[in-house]
Amino acid sequence: MTDRKRPEELRSHQWYGIEGQLRTWSHNARMRQLGYEAEEYRGRPVIAVLNTWSDINPCHVHLRERAEAVKRGVWQAGGFPLEFPVSTLSETYQKPTPMLYRNLLAMETEELLRSYPIDAAVLLGGCDKSTPALLMGAASADVTSIFVPAGPMLPGHWRGETLGSGTDMWKYWDEHRAGNLTDCELRELQGGLARSPGHCMTMGTASTMTAAAETLGMTLPGASSIPAVDSAHERMAAASGRRAVELAWTGLRPSEILTREAFEDAVTTVLGLGGSTNAVIHLIAMAGRAGIKLTLDDFDRIARTVPVLANVRPGGQTYLMEDFYFAGGLPAFLSRITDLLHLDRPTVNGTLGEQIEGVEVHNDDVIRTRDNPVASEGGVAVLRGNLCPDGAVIKHISAERHLLKHTGTAVVFDDYRTMQRTINDPALNITADSVLVLRNAGPKGGPGMPEYGMLPIPDHLLKQGVRDMVRISDARMSGTSYGACVLHVAPESYVGGPLALVRSGDDITLDVEARVLQLNVDDEELERRRAEWTPPPARYERGYGALYNEQITQADTGCDFEFLARPGKVADPYAS
Repeated sequence: MTDRKRPEELRSHQWYGIEGQLRTWSHNARMRQLGYEAEEYRGRPVIAVLNTWSDINPCHVHLRERAEAVKRGVWQAGGFPLEFPVSTLSETYQKPTPMLYRNLLAMETEELLRSYPIDAAVLLGGCDKSTPALLMGAASADVTSIFVPAGPMLPGHWRGETLGSGTDMWKYWDEHRAGNLTDCELRELQGGLARSPGHCMTMGTASTMTAAAETLGMTLPGASSIPAVDSAHERMAAASGRRAVELAWTGLRPSEILTREAFEDAVTTVLGLGGSTNAVIHLIAMAGRAGIKLTLDDFDRIARTVPVLANVRPGGQTYLMEDFYFAGGLPAFLSRITDLLHLDRPTVNGTLGEQIEGVEVHNDDVIRTRDNPVASEGGVAVLRGNLCPDGAVIKHISAERHLLKHTGTAVVFDDYRTMQRTINDPALNITADSVLVLRNAGPKGGPGMPEYGMLPIPDHLLKQGVRDMVRISDARMSGTSYGACVLHVAPESYVGGPLALVRSGDDITLDVEARVLQLNVDDEELERRRAEWTPPPARYERGYGALYNEQITQADTGCDFEFLARPGKVADPYAS
């Protein structure tokens, strides 16, 4: 255990405590301008509360109150809290996708933690991209931090049926397109889908990533599973504030927590939860910030060792996150796979083993036993082949079984708008056996790699009862989505990856068991097509978008900025 610091060893002492310096005198004068006396903050840990609250982010709309609970906990423990508003990444409203801005929030977090008089930070987030962004920034700054997950919203309800956000939106929208749901019914359902603050209550990207953050060791035990509006959530926020003060005194840094073993355990957790494919990109990027090379091969290797035990939609068939919480939450889930974890590694609250010691599962259908899994192996498969030489992923547990080994004729769309406009065109001759291909939707082509990967099934097939097809793209898809959707094809088509060479009428083979995605066109023909291919024009000519286009890496390496992901140290500022 790290020795307890003396007050003069606190990082904030460089700003406030060095006597005889003009800058110190000025800093203390400005604190008086803010209304504080020196005894309120000098010699105490200064705790930054980074808040992604916004009026337009329904996942985080309660974080204004949770920040107050965090600050209450900081005061109780003898610290000095300072709240910092940082970018909100709203999955619902930010276009073309908040993935375009994940690295911007990561950069903002890193530089804020480095440049201000901060001894430790409490990071408030939860909506899909905010969790990896905040933790990437904290890892790069390597300032003592603890994460407070926003928590899942309450289950939806409509006419006696329990609804899962996202998952049931896709389901019932298709039923409406098929003619099985009226406009009035759809509007009524709209009012019951999302009933409270909090992120999606399915095992979508938000719940997946907050669970990963807990497994990594960056939250208090059980924090990721608590529903957003449960009183336990406010108590957890206050306890996180108290813990942040203690962490500031001990100086435990993210670099001591975010180890190779921690990331392997996070991958194990994601796969055993049947979690979102987006976690593959985010965890690779997060590991990179911690100086650890995590690859698609690591995901595929671990996937073959861990069963899916969380019966939570969409990977599971029945339950939602509130059920998971009452079944014991993430600690209970981890207690069922202890032999696959590194239990003696540090977290913000003791070792991982100490965090889950003595916990119990309270519902064996929500969190299954090893001899009764939802699936015998992890919920995501990594594919290779001439169509994806750098890899692609599929969440095969949420696809119809008969499509996991399939050869079909490609129907190609050059961009998402064209696909939306023409998907129901009879001239395309789309059948249930067709393979729908979308390109120019990757990191550069999207731009930002939007969640376009769950391509819509044509209306005429929906009316025939078809609910799944093989779909391939260099896009992502929502963690709440489902179906035989091959995603993250790398390299992307926009930079000349093989997806750019596919033509309507080509045969494509998907074989999940063999981990193969193959374009059945001979090499000579592909070389001829490659010679004819011309790069598309740049998406941005200036601004942040131009920086993004210049620096973004491909999906298989985490879609981070090259200049942020590269190794190297950054010195703390000279504050005196």
